Amino acid sequence: QVQLVESGGGLVQAGGSLRLSCAASGVIFSMNTMGWYRQAPGKQRELVTSITSGGRTNYADSVKGRFTSSRDNAKNTVYLQMNSLKPEDTAVYYCKATHERTRIAYWGQGTQVTVSS
Repeated sequence: QVQLVESGGGLVQAGGSLRLSCAASGVIFSMNTMGWYRQAPGKQRELVTSITSGGRTNYADSVKGRFTSSRDNAKNTVYLQMNSLKPEDTAVYYCKATHERTRIAYWGQGTQVTVSS
């Protein structure tokens, strides 16, 4: 059974930092591209960042220079370090695992991030 469990969300003031984690089980973690998405109320889910099995990353323009994703294949965990947070970063953040060959994907349940002004 595949499970992606996000943690680390919470309430933070603008300018603050949070670190999200996503622990994966039931997948061959090292063969998956891991993505972080977010969905704000009334908006579509959007890609924040992804990191390939080889460690190649890409970021949405809105978070470049502020957010950093990383992964620890030994721990089957991907991280999202979020600095200089803004109120517009408020959303539910979701972790997604996509197998790089089959493209089969799984989602986590999400973790709420709220940034107060």
